Amino acid sequence: MMRPLSGFLRVDAAVCALRAGGVIACPTEAVWGLSCDPDNADAVAHLLALKRRPVAKGLILVAASEDQIAFLLADLTVKQRTTLAASWPGPATWLLPHRGRVPGWICGEHATVAVRVSGHPVVSALCSAWGGPLVSTSANRTGARPAREAFQVRRYFGSSLDYLLPGRLGVAGRPTPIQDIISGQSIRS
Repeated sequence: MMRPLSGFLRVDAAVCALRAGGVIACPTEAVWGLSCDPDNADAVAHLLALKRRPVAKGLILVAASEDQIAFLLADLTVKQRTTLAASWPGPATWLLPHRGRVPGWICGEHATVAVRVSGHPVVSALCSAWGGPLVSTSANRTGARPAREAFQVRRYFGSSLDYLLPGRLGVAGRPTPIQDIISGQSIRS
């Protein structure tokens, strides 16, 4: 009889799929998400094709800690960093100036990049095991409702995904709010 993989082995399998250039699905704070290596242009292109999302829109980076995105925080003021620290880890996504520190296939046509330090145990464990930030975008085709159950992820993408990391969604009722750290403007509430 085959025994189910433990949580650690499941995260390890997900990281192996990511290192091989794959696209995986995992639960996040509110909806199921798709993730891949943000530095792998082919993996990001595959993710965007699955979602039918134009590269110009940009993608979110999710991390387990502020240390993993320190390269994006270096030019922020103490007040801005304090604002971020007060909302992280947690379901808050911020637009930060990237100053060319992320590839164009991540930021799209924007001078900012969307970033979240997640408090979700699966996302946090995945980013920790990966050793840095990952792409995180809702598991749905553009214009469709984001998946809130694993079966919906399978219905949307079938065998096109390289791994589905099991787990439960967080308690947020909808995708995380997005706010601009420079202007304070709310982009998505």
